[in-house]
Amino acid sequence: MNIMISSVLSLSLLGIVIGVGLAYASKQFHVERDQKVEDIQKALYGTNCGACGFAGCAGAAEAIAKGDAPVDVCIPGAEPVAQKVAAIMGSVVSETKAKTHALVLCHGTTQKAKKRFNYYGLKTCLAVTQLGGGDKSCSYGCVGYGDCQRVCAFDAITIKDGLAIINKDKCTACKLCVKACPKKIIVMAPAKEKRVVYCKSHDAGKISRTLCEVSCIACGICVKSCPFTAITMENNLARIDYDKCTNCGICEEKCPTKAIKAG
Repeated sequence: MNIMISSVLSLSLLGIVIGVGLAYASKQFHVERDQKVEDIQKALYGTNCGACGFAGCAGAAEAIAKGDAPVDVCIPGAEPVAQKVAAIMGSVVSETKAKTHALVLCHGTTQKAKKRFNYYGLKTCLAVTQLGGGDKSCSYGCVGYGDCQRVCAFDAITIKDGLAIINKDKCTACKLCVKACPKKIIVMAPAKEKRVVYCKSHDAGKISRTLCEVSCIACGICVKSCPFTAITMENNLARIDYDKCTNCGICEEKCPTKAIKAG
């Protein structure tokens, strides 16, 4: 019994000594944090998404305070956050960035682009694409296993019928989904983008047509129909020049596979 009591007392004493030591060290080595940094961090969006290029909101706040990052570096926060940070820094937002959002350049659901084989492995896009580009008939399209959905901190992405769908109203343009997509079919586009070619296939039209019902088949009808020469065909895929596009909608109307739609 005496040994047990001695052990308990020894451990208690040791705990007290360590606690006092840690408290002393904490006081001795405490570094005062700039109040401006704290104010900036509170003003930021707060999701620590890393879209700004820094290690979370704390890293971004320190960089802004030092002048190493602009006041509008917080992408999810956009203009409202930039204005708050500018007020803290005693500056102004010189130019408002055009709002952007993510787009999935594919409309090939499992009904339009059927499965080539049954996949039973790890349910991630990265894993399934290691097998010949994925289990869908089109090797360029969205495989729909949700890698983009899992990294989205804003609940802006859903997976429906084998296809990632982005809610533009919830998207904050953090670009995490762009980085997560192994197919590289998620891109950033202006919020006021015009017609979009929802396809990334570079297969010849004859092949593309058999793989997906809504793919671009490089028929060239959109190129010939555009009165503003805003569309060209590059490597079997239509490309729209938005500097020339007037959003007239003729290309969407003429596209035989409906690969071109409003964004």
